Amino acid sequence: MTAVAPPSVSPEPKRRSRPSRRAFLIGTGAVAGLAVGYAMWPRSHPLNWAAAPDETIVNGFVKIGTDGRVVIAIPQAEMGQGVGSALAQIVAAELGADWNTVSIEPAPLNPIYANRGMTLDMTAAMPPSLQGFARWGTGGVIDHFDMQLTGGSTSVRGFAAPMRAAGAAAREMLCRAAARDWGVDGRECDTDNGFVVYKAQRVRFADVAGKVVPGDAPSSPVLRTKSPLLGTAVARLDIPGKTDGSAHFGADVRLPGMVFAAVRAGPVGEPALVSANHAAARAMPGVIDIVHGPTWVAAVATTWWAASKAVAAIVPVFAAQDHPAGPWLADAPHAALTATDAKAVRTDGDATAALSSGAVITADYSVPYIAHAALEPMNATVRIDNGKVEVWAPTQSLTLATWAVAKATGVAESDVTVHPTLIGGSFGRKIENDAVVQAVLIAKAVKRPVQLVWSRAEDLAHDKFRPGAAARMRGSVANGRIVAWDSRIAVPDVASSVTSRNLPAMAGAPKASADGVDGATQLPYDMAHIRVEHALVATPVPLGFWRSVGHSFSAFFVESFVDELAHAAGADPGAFRLAMLTKEPRHAAVLRAVLKAAPPLGSDSPGIGRGVALHASFGSIVAQVAEVECVVGEPPRVRHVWAAIDCGQVVNPDGLRAQVEGAIAYGLGAALKQRITFADGRVEQTNFDGFPSLMLADAPSIDTIIVASDAVHGGGGEPGTPPIAPAVANAIFAATGTRMRSLPFIA
Repeated sequence: MTAVAPPSVSPEPKRRSRPSRRAFLIGTGAVAGLAVGYAMWPRSHPLNWAAAPDETIVNGFVKIGTDGRVVIAIPQAEMGQGVGSALAQIVAAELGADWNTVSIEPAPLNPIYANRGMTLDMTAAMPPSLQGFARWGTGGVIDHFDMQLTGGSTSVRGFAAPMRAAGAAAREMLCRAAARDWGVDGRECDTDNGFVVYKAQRVRFADVAGKVVPGDAPSSPVLRTKSPLLGTAVARLDIPGKTDGSAHFGADVRLPGMVFAAVRAGPVGEPALVSANHAAARAMPGVIDIVHGPTWVAAVATTWWAASKAVAAIVPVFAAQDHPAGPWLADAPHAALTATDAKAVRTDGDATAALSSGAVITADYSVPYIAHAALEPMNATVRIDNGKVEVWAPTQSLTLATWAVAKATGVAESDVTVHPTLIGGSFGRKIENDAVVQAVLIAKAVKRPVQLVWSRAEDLAHDKFRPGAAARMRGSVANGRIVAWDSRIAVPDVASSVTSRNLPAMAGAPKASADGVDGATQLPYDMAHIRVEHALVATPVPLGFWRSVGHSFSAFFVESFVDELAHAAGADPGAFRLAMLTKEPRHAAVLRAVLKAAPPLGSDSPGIGRGVALHASFGSIVAQVAEVECVVGEPPRVRHVWAAIDCGQVVNPDGLRAQVEGAIAYGLGAALKQRITFADGRVEQTNFDGFPSLMLADAPSIDTIIVASDAVHGGGGEPGTPPIAPAVANAIFAATGTRMRSLPFIA
């Protein structure tokens, strides 16, 4: 079944006014204010999910066709992680639907589709007594301002509960409608595989959906205690369309009269466009126009290839920068390690005193700037007609895209419609709307529908990068345990950079914080003395949320150093960790599971080593053992990875395994090969030859163990990435005796 409707049949949503962004930002000042204010905000919003003539909308997440199709509204972006199928499976399980009749559609912009799951990590550091209240208050703001955003591995975590309720409510409504026809009590009816059933009587969903009335909606739907669909491997709904080519990605959109655009921006930091000599470009075949933006120039042509050739012929001049990005950026985190103004973001006991005497182990680590490098480059298609703007784009946030378009064009947000397409990889990049804004301005200038697709060089040159970082780790061991732990991590403030572009009124100056070194403060190991510091690093480079964000480098620093301390203590690295996990039984269970599945740690053959790493992020716990072969004169080769995950309750085990495997492959490519460097304000890597991804021939075999758990849902898309780099580093040490303290491992 097709996962998304083609652009030509995208419905026009009903319009409604929204408060200004400034009102939203002012309203986020205090949790108490949010909670009190939300109680007085208007709570009734019309449902703008469209139905075809042969469909009945049962509730905001379920509609049923006369042919028996069950259509589920998916409020999260599908970027390969299978979230559309996972959320549909949750609804279908409660509804009692036949999975073979289920299809999905992207949900429109509406508060009922807002991602309250974002509050989970926003409030995680608060005392437990305040978390519920804080989540209620911030969740109210998220609802009211239609904050539809996919990120932070929150899709299942944030939507499992409301979508279970929606499925259960739809089930009860169908039962009540059928019961009226049968003259029985609806509470005695149930659903099974697409039918409402009462004893020997059965009726198809399709034959009863049209008889549902508003009064059938339950105030408190009763959830099933179990369902054969939950926890079961079912076929993903998006795979057939991606296999036969019928699935619609951003670049697949075609509109009547559409033209194509290619763009070229200046150095990183967005210096202003001063001038551009485009006489040669205008004379090229197929060129329609040249459009100047504030920091870029674009060529518009009858084909994208013609536009790309034309923009390459333009000679743009950009404003000079006082301190352009250059090789100095690689050294900045190391210099910050010696700064005296680092902020302590966790202090337990007295690590300074504990490390003032005796044997102290010290090690410095570093990671480079890296790009997201999704296979699908940034793109957007725009049509402007009668003051209304339509956008088709692979976006992670309908809300942020709508705000950006309204700001760029000066039209009301109610006159902007964003149609989300499937996303061909994102890893955090497509939360940004730079390509969307460019496409809108180009379409406005040429007064025709425009599709903008970035070249690979443009995509790499103007990524929103995961920053370089460095760490100085100090520790001591005694009696087979870590006695004291001191870590200073030097890294820019990623959140400030992202917020300055997407929610500028909410952005403050960059600052050191626990969030800035996420993953370094949440240590699971039982240690008496802990100190964690964040040394802030300044950078002119725009930063972005890269898959697993701060965990992507913090796990490398932490788990590599834990391994060093284990060897200093003369202990097996697995047993060493387990001894300090007596207060964290879930972590211990995950670690035991992977150690049981893999061969023993260390080396039992020349040049082959196995290393372990354990890390928790986004509500899930992952442990990995990597087996690496090291041959003199050749790069290390990762032969096999064993991974164990506890992500709480599992929706689809096959989907989860795929996510863990994909996260490992993505993180492994970065650990082995990837580095972004700068010279004269520009990125030096222009394609995959300079910024290589992991190739299939280099990919290890992976065994994934799902640890049974009754805990609440955890994330699946990101938690597999952080442990792979330290597991490989520890395996290389086991094989060679050499510590790899800097990424990438293959220079």
